[in-house]
Amino acid sequence: MAELNRLSACEAARKIAAGEITSEQLVRACLARIAERDGEVQAWQYVDPEAAIAQARALDSGTPRGPLHGVPLGVKDIFDTYDMPSEYGCAIYKRHRPKADAATVAKARHGGMVILGKTVTTELATHVPSRTRNPHDLGHTPGGSSAGSAAAVADAMVPLAIGTQTVGSTIRPASFCGVVGYKPSFNLLSRAGCKLEGDSLDTVGVLARTVPDVARYAGAQTNDERLVRLERAGSAPRIGICPTFDIELAQSETLQVLERARGELAKAGARVAEVALPEAFRPLRAAHFTVFMFEMWRAFSDELYRNPQAMDPSLRERCEQGGRITGEAYRAALAIGYTCRALFADAIGDCDVLVAPAAPGEAPKGLASTGDTVFNQIWSFLWTPAVTVPVHRGPNGLPVGLQVCGRIGDDPRTLAAAWWVHETMAR
Repeated sequence: MAELNRLSACEAARKIAAGEITSEQLVRACLARIAERDGEVQAWQYVDPEAAIAQARALDSGTPRGPLHGVPLGVKDIFDTYDMPSEYGCAIYKRHRPKADAATVAKARHGGMVILGKTVTTELATHVPSRTRNPHDLGHTPGGSSAGSAAAVADAMVPLAIGTQTVGSTIRPASFCGVVGYKPSFNLLSRAGCKLEGDSLDTVGVLARTVPDVARYAGAQTNDERLVRLERAGSAPRIGICPTFDIELAQSETLQVLERARGELAKAGARVAEVALPEAFRPLRAAHFTVFMFEMWRAFSDELYRNPQAMDPSLRERCEQGGRITGEAYRAALAIGYTCRALFADAIGDCDVLVAPAAPGEAPKGLASTGDTVFNQIWSFLWTPAVTVPVHRGPNGLPVGLQVCGRIGDDPRTLAAAWWVHETMAR
């Protein structure tokens, strides 16, 4: 039973449904791993072992309630939970106890998942680093802001966890920690009960060991059988290699994995083409930053005006900077996003998906930064589905992912192609 904690979410669900294992056995294996490793990794903000075991026992004695029945879930501590503290990584909310679950947590719980605990988030899901360490090398960052969710999945503490992404908070930690990270099309998964940061950007993300795992979670949340029973691309997909405008900021390992993709995906049968985004997309990253800063200032008004000294100074400074952006500049930046979304279907051409960098390189050394978001901003602002798949190692032996991006709303095809890329290139 010691290796049950290493099962993928789909495999665990299958074994529970077949009576080969129980949810309680799986939960106990995950809790044992947390007890063994979390003193070093520090991925968890709150875990109540007795409550988790009680949930599992109740599910074992009942009838199946969903496609992930009995599977444990890690919840980023930016989502409300009625039975656990929800502190948002911020001293202002110490011991805060909501009265209700966030919508995605409620749906997971109703569908038979075990809410194992709350994973560490950076302060208010922003740039401020957390205490969590990269399980592959404790001296390196796991990324952020979904630091605990990525690290917990990577270290076999839980098979599946949820996070969020406003800039790069799912895709980048997944790359740094060597797991699959899925940022769905904007607003596919409900954000109700999630601490707001940017209302035109915030997206619920999913982190797991395989692409079918993240797809199944999204499918269960949206009653979409195409995602619940995701099928790997039957034929090799049409892939566009899209380095983006900022490729000069990529490190050697990211350039290497893009070059590998060009050769290995074509050799496996994909039609691979180079795709350069139109010049109209060049202002996207700057426009995203304007929208993000303005909306963050707006969302954190209470914290900024009533409890400024309880905020990290750099976060307080960013909010104040956002407050100096004019409404006219904000509306102009929003307009750039709308224009580019309308152009994106033509920009991707006849490709099924684009393959782009997920991060500049492997996880940076130290915990003073969560890493650079340069390769995440435009995709967050375009509202496209994006999937990190771990397929490479950097010079320090740390994971390096590729980002697979699809058309807005075309999550099934994007996930199927990402699964194909992952299986073709993983090593």
